[in-house]
Amino acid sequence: MTSQTTIDTTGPGGKPPLTPSDQPPAKGLRGHPWFTLITVAVGVMMVALDGTIVAIANPAIASDLGATFAEVQWITNAYFLALAVSLITAGKLGDRFGHRQTFLIGVVGFAAASGAIGLSDSIALVVTFRVFQGLFGALLMPAALGLLRATFPAEKLNMAIGIWGMVIGASTAGGPILGGVLVEHVNWQSVFFINVPVGAIALVLGVLILLDHRAENAPRSFDLLGIALLSAAMFCLVWALIKAPEWGWGDGKTWAFILASVVGFALFAVWETKVKEPLIPLGLFRSVPLSAGVVLMVLMAIAFMGGLFFVTFYLQNVHGMSPIDAGLHLLPLTGMMIVGSPLAGAMITKFGPRIPLAGGMAATAIAMYGMSTLETDTGSGIMSVWFALLGLGLAPVMVGATEVIVGNAPMELSGVAGGLQQAAMQIGGSLGTAVLGAVMASKVDSDLPVNWKDAGLPELTPAQLDQAAEAVQVGVAPVEKGTPEAIAAKITDVAHDTFISGMSLASLVAAGVAVVAVLVALLTKRGENAEAGAGVGHI
Repeated sequence: MTSQTTIDTTGPGGKPPLTPSDQPPAKGLRGHPWFTLITVAVGVMMVALDGTIVAIANPAIASDLGATFAEVQWITNAYFLALAVSLITAGKLGDRFGHRQTFLIGVVGFAAASGAIGLSDSIALVVTFRVFQGLFGALLMPAALGLLRATFPAEKLNMAIGIWGMVIGASTAGGPILGGVLVEHVNWQSVFFINVPVGAIALVLGVLILLDHRAENAPRSFDLLGIALLSAAMFCLVWALIKAPEWGWGDGKTWAFILASVVGFALFAVWETKVKEPLIPLGLFRSVPLSAGVVLMVLMAIAFMGGLFFVTFYLQNVHGMSPIDAGLHLLPLTGMMIVGSPLAGAMITKFGPRIPLAGGMAATAIAMYGMSTLETDTGSGIMSVWFALLGLGLAPVMVGATEVIVGNAPMELSGVAGGLQQAAMQIGGSLGTAVLGAVMASKVDSDLPVNWKDAGLPELTPAQLDQAAEAVQVGVAPVEKGTPEAIAAKITDVAHDTFISGMSLASLVAAGVAVVAVLVALLTKRGENAEAGAGVGHI
């Protein structure tokens, strides 16, 4: 075996990079850039929706199938675990066999798994098919980015990624609204069945429109040991993050899995320097902008996903909103992402990514600081200002960081780069939920006994206090049946005030993460290899 530490982005004889395909120019619909964008957007919409829409259905699933709380948690965890662990490997599959084929297989598999969940009559089957959803979703996401990279010329790529990011943002934020409507007016199965017709549309469009692009020097073999090491390391990391709230951050099991992930990543890095065709050539990270883009994606997801996690509890459990009302109150965030993503794409094309990315993370930091000032009686107008600013800040980061990662990778590694981008977002979201959740838990554990005592409420045993703290961490007042109204009101006030103090601290931590991300954004620049993609089709 020989060591591979650099990446050759030139064509034969040291000539400029080759175009991604040696096929003849596209005619009609086949390979048309904008129709390609519509096609991949329809497919990606299913995956993005499923990240949030299912949370609304979980209570109905638990009731219908007689599932415990722990079993219901695995409806989300199984999907996320399968998706996060397999994204980079799935991207490599696209680089090897073609992103068109990978995308179509992902669409069919995701839709079929969704339909199977709707037909399931046990929680075990639901969780099993959620794993398949995650695996097929992992095929979809990097392939979509690889197709965009190969189809659009450099001057149009940012706009395309902007619209792609807009679809993801709108689908993610719109999931709770759509989920609430379907669960309330149809049934929980409809949340999954809806993916079947959407998948069918994406499949038909894909067969008619997508053009297979393959880089001239695409990989010809598989780094099986590298895949195993990376998958094991990712699994241990994600598993530790999922279980940390249950086990505790000081528990030996949590740190055992974190240590195992570190060892796994180290072994993976050593092996990648020895194999002829590595899964991820480590020379890829010699690009400072690409590395900065990956770190920026992680930091953005920590601030966004972690902060938004508590906002949903704030709206539903503190303000007493229904899931649909809570989703409607988040429309300013969704709306600004929809409006801001294409605008961000145009700005990045004109000025480069550095200033829009830094400005976006600065706006995110201000928005998270604003959210730390929310109180139990804050009105919808004030909330809307901070939600809108958050959406406006996130839009250029979703677009710019994606372009920086994918555009700074060689064309033959566009799938791996797309997998890196998505994996960074998934890991960041998990980190945000876990770390900010720990901040919330610590603050509640500290403040609740004092606030409870100051309110003159009856003293609780340690076991009762732990149970009350778990409820307060999600904004629920631990009021038992038969409690006198006056006492119940006091408990509710204490619970909500304590939750607000925890959410405020978590939001400040998220704001601090966003400030660090501003500095990271200054290291980014336009993709050096973007010109290698595209050159076919019509604009």
